[in-house]
Amino acid sequence: MTSSQQGVERQYPRTDEELRELAERAGRELEDADALEILRWATTAFGARFCVTSSMEDAVVAHLASRVAPGVDVVFLDTGYHFPETIGTRDAVAAVMDVNVITLTPRQSVAEQDAEHGPKLHDRDPDLCCALRKVRPLEEGLAGYDAWATGLRRDESPTRADTLVVGWDARRRKVKVSPIARWTQGDVEAYVTEHGVLTNPLLMDGYASVGCAPCTRRVLPGEDARAGRWAGRTKTECGLHG
Repeated sequence: MTSSQQGVERQYPRTDEELRELAERAGRELEDADALEILRWATTAFGARFCVTSSMEDAVVAHLASRVAPGVDVVFLDTGYHFPETIGTRDAVAAVMDVNVITLTPRQSVAEQDAEHGPKLHDRDPDLCCALRKVRPLEEGLAGYDAWATGLRRDESPTRADTLVVGWDARRRKVKVSPIARWTQGDVEAYVTEHGVLTNPLLMDGYASVGCAPCTRRVLPGEDARAGRWAGRTKTECGLHG
């Protein structure tokens, strides 16, 4: 047992400093661990105060987590702008996987946001749109958790090359777990094939990364997986991860 695993079943609450130190120690000790070991550590360390977040591009991390913690919470952000295929993937995951899907929604509907900020805010100020429809709802939805898991991978884009398998999310004051950070796209595809994991049908239709419909396009040959997000803009992230 590593030092990061010792005493992790202590009772809550933990202070921010304790959580940060736990994250930093685990990040070092679990850097070379496989995804299941990382998730097993997280579920042991945090119990019901740990959740998985999923964009429903695929259900790989949700599937991995369900193998070590059946019934684990899987948090999904319904921005109001998703492709129908994404909502369908969410519903399929909830129906067939041993997880508890929790859907978060923004404070305002799309119509209410249009009334306050004008239509198509995503075209005029995509950062504000993401803040209202993604960042704020996630921060509110994670309030009851000490740690959250993501599907970030280092090979997805240059902006994600330094992703830690376990790190400290200073903005939300939570432990951030990225169990497949070291995986490649080939690793993901192999896992999906081996375990029959649900994936978004759009991945078979030229989309390499699936976000909100107005801000996502198919990728071109030779482009990285994130090139279809906010194409033609300097924006590369929605704000959930930095």
